[in-house]
Amino acid sequence: MQVIDKRGVLQHLPQLTPVILELGCGCRKRVNNSIGIDIIDYECVDLVGDVCDVLREIPVGTVDRIYSHHFLEHVHNLELLLHEVARVMRIGGQLEVVVPHFANPYFYSDPTHRNHFGLYTFSYLAYDPLLKRKVPNYNKAAAFQLCDVDLVFKSSPPFYIRYGIKWLLGKMFNCCRYMQEFYEENLCYVFPCYEIRYVLKRVVVAGGGPF
Repeated sequence: MQVIDKRGVLQHLPQLTPVILELGCGCRKRVNNSIGIDIIDYECVDLVGDVCDVLREIPVGTVDRIYSHHFLEHVHNLELLLHEVARVMRIGGQLEVVVPHFANPYFYSDPTHRNHFGLYTFSYLAYDPLLKRKVPNYNKAAAFQLCDVDLVFKSSPPFYIRYGIKWLLGKMFNCCRYMQEFYEENLCYVFPCYEIRYVLKRVVVAGGGPF
């Protein structure tokens, strides 16, 4: 798919500091001074095209931060996307991802949702020093380290009273890693979580790796 650079962003990347990408930004950006990427040509989008095609136009190690909000659940090939994200990101760069939690009661209402996310999802895809329960990485070299993960409890407008109750639940279940893991094992379908936020850091791949 052809990539459309609406504002000549790609040629000016070497002069930008910091370089911040917002993947699947949709009709509004959530990060100031970010470069918006989306397959739909909304007004705020700077680079129009399939996200992997756009990332391939960006040189290795030039991006400082990448953010996405309710986008990764729509991606057909998550592993390929993370490979391209790792390729363009500087060592020490930050990846912040917000996606629906698998217990979100509205998750299955959207037929375009492809991927499910829970507390341990990025533990399979990155080096995880945070959570007690360990999962396999299927012998893949980790290009990211998991730095933080939060369970987000909220309700969509106009359910404001429910929102307040769920905010209190979030305070309780995010008070420590033990409570997060206890929640997802035992209570996730009793008190459904709305979304989950991960923060990861780009690290050097052991043995050189493919990046």
